[in-house]
Amino acid sequence: MDCGIFTSKTVLLFLSLIFWAAGGLMAYVGAYVIKSYDNFNNFIQDKYTLIPAAIIIGVSVVMLIFGVLGCFATIRESRVGLSFFFLFIMVIFVAEVAALVFSFIYQSKISGDLQRSMNDVFEKYDGEDAETKAVDYLQTQLQCCGVRNYTSWANMSWYANHNNTVPLSCCKNDSISQCTGRVDQLDLLNTQGCEAKLEVLLQDVLGYAMLVILGFAIIKFFGMLSVCVITCRASSRRSGYQPLYA
Repeated sequence: MDCGIFTSKTVLLFLSLIFWAAGGLMAYVGAYVIKSYDNFNNFIQDKYTLIPAAIIIGVSVVMLIFGVLGCFATIRESRVGLSFFFLFIMVIFVAEVAALVFSFIYQSKISGDLQRSMNDVFEKYDGEDAETKAVDYLQTQLQCCGVRNYTSWANMSWYANHNNTVPLSCCKNDSISQCTGRVDQLDLLNTQGCEAKLEVLLQDVLGYAMLVILGFAIIKFFGMLSVCVITCRASSRRSGYQPLYA
């Protein structure tokens, strides 16, 4: 068999097979991004940051379906099948590039959005409503206190209305029984701010998603190149197809 054909077929068959595994992995990544944002949705005003995750999940579903088409079209060297497979790979490639661009854009907007929304939510903290539960969850999970640091609570109504104390969710996990929220007991409190920690968390999640998207986009590029090689070589040979094992 022509070396170029053999290599291109091998690449395409490999690409078709990993579509199934890749589809499952990308679905997991998209769901992980959405879940990570959903845990702290009270502090994220711009819901468009979830667009990359939605694109990833949509792409993963289509990949699972078209993996079968890729195997069949490659083995048979079907020009029609390969043409559809090429268009499919190209559409997925464009979608992944779009998701990468959206991720890059929103990654740079996270900081400003967090600062505005977190100040609003922390100001509404009263120990009872939904904002209270969101703040307590955030401070407990990230082991932080206040927006910038524990002193940020001094500007909140809670601090003045509760004898100059911070919420008990600021207490360290190993000092809950002794902690009263007083700022003169810093050894019992988490003193780092929540804004910086949440920003790092969201940046890491988005960065992880971007790496996955970039990796699969590179694979798609070589897939499109392989389809072109097989189609061009097959059209110049005698009628019929050449099996992969020939």
